[in-house]
Amino acid sequence: MSAGAAPPQRAMLVINAGSSSLKFALFDTAAEPQRMAGGKVERIGQGARLLAACGDGPPQVHELAAGTGQAEALEAVLAWLDRTLPQLRLAIVGHRVVHGGMDYLAPTRIDEAVLARLEQLDPLAPLHQPYNLAAIRRLREREPTLVQLACFDTAFHAHWPDRARRFALPRALHEAGVRRYGFHGLSYEYLVHELARIAPAARRCVFAHLGSGASVCAVRDGVSVDCSLGFTALDGLPMGTRCGPLDPGVPFHLLRTSALDAAALENLLYHGSGLLGVSGLSADVRDLLASDTVAAREALDLFVYHCARQVAALGVALGGIDALVFSGGIGEHAAPLRAAIGALLEWLGVRVDATANAAHACEIGAGDSAVRVFVIATDEERVIARACAAQLARPPARA
Repeated sequence: MSAGAAPPQRAMLVINAGSSSLKFALFDTAAEPQRMAGGKVERIGQGARLLAACGDGPPQVHELAAGTGQAEALEAVLAWLDRTLPQLRLAIVGHRVVHGGMDYLAPTRIDEAVLARLEQLDPLAPLHQPYNLAAIRRLREREPTLVQLACFDTAFHAHWPDRARRFALPRALHEAGVRRYGFHGLSYEYLVHELARIAPAARRCVFAHLGSGASVCAVRDGVSVDCSLGFTALDGLPMGTRCGPLDPGVPFHLLRTSALDAAALENLLYHGSGLLGVSGLSADVRDLLASDTVAAREALDLFVYHCARQVAALGVALGGIDALVFSGGIGEHAAPLRAAIGALLEWLGVRVDATANAAHACEIGAGDSAVRVFVIATDEERVIARACAAQLARPPARA
């Protein structure tokens, strides 16, 4: 798809680039954008393949060349779009960027200065930020005049009170940026919008974005007030391969008493822990639910316990809970885990209806539940597309 030609219809491309996958979605340029196509390149670095579809059609599967990396994955997506929808021209590309620090609190048009500032945040989100920004750089090299917009996972959490933002560290470190930021903000922005449509009376809401990366967020009147994720994407909950909550003394102990250096320790905490580390089997909840091993059950029990614990803790930030929302791959599909989390929260008034939960209904709270309980599929790409449409609607800046 060429950005330089002048075909009859413009479109917006949304990209979410990670270390092992690159997701994309194509939208029209309406104020409420409609999805035209989408898909992903998965297993980058280990037998990559492109899965892509137009509209609601079945995905086409294309095996990619051995050694396909991030740059080649992006080129494969652009080539597929060019072949499949040659009449379209890209008007703008929106990117999920995990970390915007405290400088970028709204969708931001990318230029070289912005990109350089965002690259300084790479160490705070090493699984995501470098890959998010590499896709932006590649497109800048390929189409220098193409408008690109960064949409930040941290921006949704920009209005936290100081007590939620600050670590109990010397003030100079806080001023230097060692503070809690929160993540998964694009997902939470979409979920807040959807819940306001479904249950407008719910003011004090806890959202559980549960997937390979997982977090829980407290929202009052549509505004984030706290989140289980803080300085990096390691904290809060055990995740697929990430450790979750950890006594800060543990890394020091491992550095002193084992053969691990800093790089190996970082790899252990990000890639060798969580559900995978505890189970010794898999990072995938589906595999663990299907397993009859004690270790698999222990991994799931740990995950459920910490999810419930974080929901309860965020009730403190809200002064009570009106609604609990499950989302993400686990939250949307793993009914047994939703039921188990709900059971641990019964003392808070949470009651999950077994039939509705098994059917993956939108509302799964029982009739006598004091807290309304929902399952809502998230759509981060749509949030980015809305931001792109708003950017296109702005009048051009005066010279």
